[in-house]
Amino acid sequence: MINTFSTENNRCGLRYEDFQSITDGEETALFILRNKLGMEVAVTNYGCALLAVMVPDKDGKYANVVLGHDSVEHVINSPEPFLNTVIGRYGNRIAKGKFTLYGNKYTLAVNNGPNSLHGGPKGFHARVWEAEQTAPNSISFHYVSANGEEGFPGALTVDMTYRLEDDENAFVIEYVASTTKTTVVNLTNHAFFNLAGIANPTSSVESHLVSINADHYIPIDDVSIPTGEILKVAGTPMDFREAHTIGERINEPFQQLKYGTGYDHCYVLNKAEIGELSLAATCADLPSGRVMEVYTTEPGIQLYTGNWLNGFSGAHGATYPARSGICFEAQCFPDSPNRPYFPSATLVEGDEYQQITVYKFGLLDD
Repeated sequence: MINTFSTENNRCGLRYEDFQSITDGEETALFILRNKLGMEVAVTNYGCALLAVMVPDKDGKYANVVLGHDSVEHVINSPEPFLNTVIGRYGNRIAKGKFTLYGNKYTLAVNNGPNSLHGGPKGFHARVWEAEQTAPNSISFHYVSANGEEGFPGALTVDMTYRLEDDENAFVIEYVASTTKTTVVNLTNHAFFNLAGIANPTSSVESHLVSINADHYIPIDDVSIPTGEILKVAGTPMDFREAHTIGERINEPFQQLKYGTGYDHCYVLNKAEIGELSLAATCADLPSGRVMEVYTTEPGIQLYTGNWLNGFSGAHGATYPARSGICFEAQCFPDSPNRPYFPSATLVEGDEYQQITVYKFGLLDD
């Protein structure tokens, strides 16, 4: 681990000593990324968890816009284990924790009712990653997932970079992965955003104004597994092609919203070509004036409105009630290994998995 840049005098108020620990025989630490505009991101190498994303409002006041923790102990024991972490090997759900790949049957760790969720209980979110901060605005992470880890085939080598652009307040995540044996890969970050800033209690994201560049979404059943359909958003509360507040329709008696206890669905992004880096979603908080744009190379984005947050405590006494965070998880479609007509999440030996996702922050026009 290399950490040669100071963590002192940071905007987020986090302390280096609160993240010094030995977990699973590996050292954890606090890292602070800064750009020339004053944006700051704090992260630890346990699960590559984001701890703070500090961006200004319309009056120039900085606030943390992710639901972070203030010690590695709290990250490890968080009531929401995926809070702001990297997710792998497979983000979202795989039905019954089973899939078949080229005639070989695999059984995964099950941790969400009958299903495997986000790579299992000891997925990438619960691993200590090698970390190297080589610049004030960038950090590189490295992890090798052993063959058979959580039931997945092949040894998977993952290299990931978190970077702040210097000329704009954009947080960039880049992933590269390779395998020793044909496997499935679906990496993402599970950041919980609240553009009003965290507080006690943190306000609801139901007032956030959201648009999503998608004509279709993937409906789910009563255990949040895709039905296999790809449906039009038109004429439903799932339609965010034009901006709506989250709270405008989240409590409507629409079966999909009942299944998710709110929004917890993958949207099929409109793409001119496969793998292009394009605008996926926009989210804004009107009182603060903060706006976030999400760009990704992925075919889908999971909208999750923090429906199961239960009010637990976070950084500096902040609390996180239900619907106080909103997630835009760039990814392949859920349960793709069992849906051959979905875009493939298969990675074969000799090929390389690549993904870029960008969270760009700015201010609403006056």
